[in-house]
Amino acid sequence: MKLYRKLRVGVIFGGRSGEHEVSLMSARSVLSALNPEEYQVTQIGITHAGEWLVSREGSSMDVLSALEGGKASNLAPAAVLPDPTRQGLYLLQPAEKDLMLQWMAELDVIFPVLHGSFGEDGTLQGLMEMAGIAYVGAGVLGSSVGMDKALFKDVMITNNIPVLPYMVVLRSEIEKELQEVIARVERLASYPLFVKPANLGSSVGISKCVNRSDLLEGLMEACRFDRRVLVEKGVNPREIEVSVLGNDTPVASVPGEVIPSREFYSYEAKYIDGNSELIIPAPLSAEMTEKVRDLAVRAYRAIDCAGMGRADFLLDRDSGELYLSEINTIPGFTKISMYPKLWESSGLAYPALVDRLIELAQERKADNDRTVRRYQSGRN
Repeated sequence: MKLYRKLRVGVIFGGRSGEHEVSLMSARSVLSALNPEEYQVTQIGITHAGEWLVSREGSSMDVLSALEGGKASNLAPAAVLPDPTRQGLYLLQPAEKDLMLQWMAELDVIFPVLHGSFGEDGTLQGLMEMAGIAYVGAGVLGSSVGMDKALFKDVMITNNIPVLPYMVVLRSEIEKELQEVIARVERLASYPLFVKPANLGSSVGISKCVNRSDLLEGLMEACRFDRRVLVEKGVNPREIEVSVLGNDTPVASVPGEVIPSREFYSYEAKYIDGNSELIIPAPLSAEMTEKVRDLAVRAYRAIDCAGMGRADFLLDRDSGELYLSEINTIPGFTKISMYPKLWESSGLAYPALVDRLIELAQERKADNDRTVRRYQSGRN
């Protein structure tokens, strides 16, 4: 008789990103949804400095609580090696003049709950690919293209998916040629303009600029968070979001609408004041509903996304035109975040959604393992 074994899941959170605190909020919800009867869970926290930490042997300290409470010194350093023959999680133990690796745990699946740089941008995904561990969400390509707002728009244009007029400026240009940059930006479109770090989410570093003074401040703010800055034409939008789930055959949820508590859906409106309103399903015509769902799936496939993604649209109140803003490949995952709430309204409860994402990670890993990695010349 074959004995049942729990699936060994490593949940990674925190990270070297301006979205570190958002990641901790999402991770608490994901951890609470993982059924202890089904999963053996290992918490892996990453500090702002990039140190990977786990609970010390024999300690009852919860890694997430330690990071939230600023008690990371009570945790033990750990690492995953980019070596599929030594797959799993290792403790870093102090030796006489160096560090020593000590085996800690095998992991079947990694669930990254990391938003922004070094987690959502393909870097962590590359490590998981090299380590040969299944992981939830998009691969290296889908993650990196989805993360870079400018490159993402280039791909959308190629696939005839509408986006707003935009341009990219570099931090070095802003620092050395600020007046020239402002002149170029003002030729893009009339005010208002939105300025964003190209590689960040949760509205960190985003500014709405209604005049030149705002633009100057917005450029300086955005380039603090990324070396590439996106400037985009502003419209008078309704903010429509659609959740997508799946690998090769993705499906879209019902759309929802965000009513921001502030002038736009800023970090404060999302996470601080708690007054933004989510309307599910979004009050759209049947035709517009199907249009946003179709575009969401098309965009998801265009960047080779996998597992999950939330497509964010802007519906211009004045012209009626619909524009795709971005796809978040690791969207906010608290129980009140739009991604899980849209699936809940589509008939998939939060715990079942988490289970499905882990299944999709295993399915994608099994499919990738079918790929031939060695070429034999003259093979018949």
